[in-house]
Amino acid sequence: MSVSTIEIHDSALLRNAARSSLLWKESESYKSSVELFDLTIANSNLQEAADDLVEAARAGRRTRVSFVNSHVINVAATSPAYARVLHGADRLYADGSGMALAARWIGSPLADNVNGTDLFPLLCAAAAKASVKIFLLGGKPGVAAAAANTVKAMGYDDVIAGAHHGYIDSPADKQAAIEEINASGASILLVGMGVPMQDIWIARNFNALQTPVVIGVGGLFDFFSGNVSRAPASLRSIGCEWAWRLLQEPGRLWSRYLIGNAAFLSRALIFAAGERFDAPRHGAAAKARAWHWVQLERRLFAHAGPALKRAVDIVGALTALTLFAPVFLATAVAIKKESSGPVFFRQTRIGRNGIPFTMVKFRSMRVGADALHAKMQGVTASRHAIRYKNHNDPRITQTGRFIRRYSIDELPQFWNVLTGDMSLVGPRPALPSEVKKYAASDRDRLLVKPGITCLWQVGGRANIDFVGQVALDRQYVRKRSLFLDILLLLRTPYAVLFGEGAY
Repeated sequence: MSVSTIEIHDSALLRNAARSSLLWKESESYKSSVELFDLTIANSNLQEAADDLVEAARAGRRTRVSFVNSHVINVAATSPAYARVLHGADRLYADGSGMALAARWIGSPLADNVNGTDLFPLLCAAAAKASVKIFLLGGKPGVAAAAANTVKAMGYDDVIAGAHHGYIDSPADKQAAIEEINASGASILLVGMGVPMQDIWIARNFNALQTPVVIGVGGLFDFFSGNVSRAPASLRSIGCEWAWRLLQEPGRLWSRYLIGNAAFLSRALIFAAGERFDAPRHGAAAKARAWHWVQLERRLFAHAGPALKRAVDIVGALTALTLFAPVFLATAVAIKKESSGPVFFRQTRIGRNGIPFTMVKFRSMRVGADALHAKMQGVTASRHAIRYKNHNDPRITQTGRFIRRYSIDELPQFWNVLTGDMSLVGPRPALPSEVKKYAASDRDRLLVKPGITCLWQVGGRANIDFVGQVALDRQYVRKRSLFLDILLLLRTPYAVLFGEGAY
């Protein structure tokens, strides 16, 4: 395949990389690193990254490098082992529009979109100038070799030290590949095996490799071999290269991009809100970001206030009641089939400003079980035990255990939200007997409407004792905002599915 056929040329690649750098430039005041998703990201432009990596290779500095995009963050969120691999890397670069968006949300804009495909030609140019050699490892048989031929056609004949496919599953194949890499004299190894395999492979074999700099580059070789075409510059400039990839391979990539992008945005919102919420423990920079979010919320929501929160409650409650109608029916049938008595359980709870109201739930206990509550709890020995929960409560029915485990028993409370007694987000409504035992500071949690979910509902639920629950509720009362409500609503399904502290 000719160079013209795959539309790759040395000068064109360098121009595209430079254009990408200019399109992604956010500010001249960016820092040398930025904390994103608990990872330290090197905040440099493409040329700086290329020069830095080549200098590390020339000096023999052992350096593990990974590119971090939205897919990487999603995988790391569900794989602690992979997260540890990323934390062990010596250099991380932010790749893609998702990372740029997350960085802007915390007020720390990225200098550039440092992705492997745009970095590669700059890396080759810098390597040629410094007499540093590069080895390519990965892809199907012939792909890495084709990418190497493209580099040679660009005029960098002496840069490529060798190429090897990525199908090295057996110990013998792996050992042979490592020996070939070490014998090549390369100072930079590019590993294209996809996420998370490539970064895990690098971590496991780094000590056996003699190449100082090892970089995970994903599908780089497919692009430079001509197997996969890149998105037009117009799409890349607006951060939509993922859409081009999805159109090319919808069967393989639909989940990664359609579901994955939504999951990443949720994580980015949670991360940004957490940065603001935890600003006091992060120092001056975090406080500045917190101020940025406060000003944004004031501009967007200051004139709406309670009316907007109420509108969200109404829309959310109506939507939930509609979507969960089949669950309501199935739950009602299961409750009636197991035991006689009403489907719904009504109980007096304390609402905003200490005003009582009737809260409704699906019945999860035997009839008359409520009367046994005080007897089972006994005398409260300390404030930590004011809210009584028994992990093996004998009053709970078999159906009740299931619906409590997944919070199905609380679905009727959307009716309380609709009537205005509760909100989607707020401290959980307390029993009158509990409120009688409150200290003066505990009553701060009664300053707002009670809600279906709040801080401790997404952070451990009944595993947190009363003192911890009140501390989180008071924190919510002080920090409450529409943005924080959205954050908590996004986190609630995860807390419900995993059911930590649900009994």
